[in-house]
Amino acid sequence: MTSTHLSQTPALLKTETVPTELFIGGRWRPSSDGSRIDVLDPATGEKIADTADATTQDALAAVDAAAAALPAWSATAPRKRAELLSRVFDLMIRQAEELAELIVLENGKTLADARAEVAYAAEFFRWYAEEAVRGLGSVQTAPSGNNKILVLRQPVGVSVLVTPWNFPAAMATRKIGPALAAGCTVVLKPASETPLTALAIAALFEEAGLPGGVVNVLPSRRSGAVVSAMLDDPRVRKLSFTGSTEVGRTLLAAASRTVVNCSMELGGNAPFLVFADADLDQAVAGAMVAKMRNGGEACTAANRFYVQEPVAAEFTRRLAAAMEALTVGPGLEAGVELGPLVNAQSRDKVAQLVADTVRAGASLVTGGKPPERPGFYYPPTVLADVPPDAPVLREEIFGPVAPVVSFSTEDEAIGLANATEYGLVSYVYTSDLARGLRVSEQLDCGMVGLNRGVVSDPAAPFGGTKQSGIGREGGHEGLLEFTESKYVALSW
Repeated sequence: MTSTHLSQTPALLKTETVPTELFIGGRWRPSSDGSRIDVLDPATGEKIADTADATTQDALAAVDAAAAALPAWSATAPRKRAELLSRVFDLMIRQAEELAELIVLENGKTLADARAEVAYAAEFFRWYAEEAVRGLGSVQTAPSGNNKILVLRQPVGVSVLVTPWNFPAAMATRKIGPALAAGCTVVLKPASETPLTALAIAALFEEAGLPGGVVNVLPSRRSGAVVSAMLDDPRVRKLSFTGSTEVGRTLLAAASRTVVNCSMELGGNAPFLVFADADLDQAVAGAMVAKMRNGGEACTAANRFYVQEPVAAEFTRRLAAAMEALTVGPGLEAGVELGPLVNAQSRDKVAQLVADTVRAGASLVTGGKPPERPGFYYPPTVLADVPPDAPVLREEIFGPVAPVVSFSTEDEAIGLANATEYGLVSYVYTSDLARGLRVSEQLDCGMVGLNRGVVSDPAAPFGGTKQSGIGREGGHEGLLEFTESKYVALSW
């Protein structure tokens, strides 16, 4: 296995090397044309490593490997598949600190956020080790009484998994876990900004004794060409993608050429509703989690804060105070609560959104000016008096910016919350349980955090409505996404 020493790695990182080649058919290999991807530390903008950059030829080789491994893996007893996932869970927990530090180095998030991600990511392997033995079918008597209806759940087949940079461990395990539990083989294409974490996870599968070809990992900057080539291969029967709605639309079009089964976890524009009867201390604490987890670089991040008029000014004041109190700096430094954004483009996009919103009439309560220091930092920012048509309310921010808008009635709040093409998650704070449940039912989204600032749980179905995606990840539903139903008609 070719690996690299990370020159920027702090002393507390226990592992000295990280794999940097493609993982195909159980072997580590360079890209077919020898090209490499530079991996940068967002805290400094400096290179920390480089990895192989897969070509379309490499992608088809990975499909070859996955297709060759599929018959034996799908025939493997569910208990044996479960035991292997359990071994990888144990290895991941044992190396949790090293993985967390690696995530910080290539992603920029704080060490606390990275540790939480690793724990969350590993849990998908444990959950789907348990779910692997529960791929239940059904049998029933037909309404006519003349025959039986037998339904089998079978693995969908070779699956292409495309993951983003914001949760490089969790988005990989949330797809690999159920795919392997269901009996599928996979090709993982991680984001080119954060390939090291995916390769480190591949090394865990190698150590656990996974048969070659069941999991293949292809970092590549040629994402469009690489994924398109795999989707055009008739042996590929599943695409699971997490990323922007724009890219999701393109992939759905590509998948239509061969009618590939698709799961899409796309963009969000999450509303955070605070009613006048809410406990403001809890609401602000929840807002800090919903907004600032992962520095705001999450599809579940609260994007639009709608606060009822009697408490809008006080909520804004308290939120700004909490944001101002955050310590900003490199994620591995002690006490740091907000790291840099992942790259210069992300930082510049956030800065432009804030500038456009202020020009449209919003008031800058705190933040709003990138610091003059190396790295891709943007300060915690709160905007008040935000016009209803401001760009920051229409686009996914993906940064530490909280725009606040006041509302008067419950119906108005619901209308504002639903006035978006997205429908991933919403947050509601109120001390009236009946109102909370009533509003939750009327919000057009796949998930609701009711008096909670975080909704993600490996045991729960994660996904959205409208242009936030298709299908669900996590829970038993996540396993079913990697299966096909086969109906057998019979009599006895």
